[in-house]
Amino acid sequence: MAEGAADLAEAQALRVAAFGLSAPDLDTIDEACLHIVIEDRRRACVVGCFRMMPLASGAQIARSYSARFYDLGRLSRKRSPMTELGRFCIHPATRDPDILRAAWAAITAHVDAAGVQMLFGCTSFRGIDPAPYASAFDLLARGHLAPPDWAPGRRAAHTVPLRAGQGAGGLHALPPLLRSYLAMGGKVSDHAVVDAQMNTLHVFTGVEIAAIPPARQRLLRADARAVSGGA
Repeated sequence: MAEGAADLAEAQALRVAAFGLSAPDLDTIDEACLHIVIEDRRRACVVGCFRMMPLASGAQIARSYSARFYDLGRLSRKRSPMTELGRFCIHPATRDPDILRAAWAAITAHVDAAGVQMLFGCTSFRGIDPAPYASAFDLLARGHLAPPDWAPGRRAAHTVPLRAGQGAGGLHALPPLLRSYLAMGGKVSDHAVVDAQMNTLHVFTGVEIAAIPPARQRLLRADARAVSGGA
């Protein structure tokens, strides 16, 4: 868990590198979030980070970053605790699957401690040209759209619809974080938002904790115990 201004500054610097930004990423929502930094102690450097905004229920969802881009009126009716994940970054020069495992271990510990029933956030594709992601959007549209009871509506001015029939395959074009979400039963919006400020296309992504396959839940909790030093 990030502690103090120095840790937060390291996380914000990594975000600049990971998103390829030309200016510091100073988002006012940072103040309302818990921040996690993942450090490679062999090299004494931060290789991953993300933030979490805990919400007591959907009634608070207007505070979230996602609410800037999506109509979350249906989700606002949920009365159970939820948490928004955001600014999930891995250092662009680092390729180590243990970074993502450590991140999910921290998330799992938070979910269990706070009784979270849903995780959500904006999952980013690099760049704002949708053409390279046609097959990925096809895959999402064919089998991973959010159910009607909480599917987000359109709010942003510039969006790209996810349409089936745009190409075969697509799994290789998905960001690693989104592949993790889908493996847990995650669902997405029916459109991507064009975010020129962050130079990304992003889709709203939600995971209902109860929908995570039991075998995956056991693996997540085993990793959480390992990271915390438990048995």
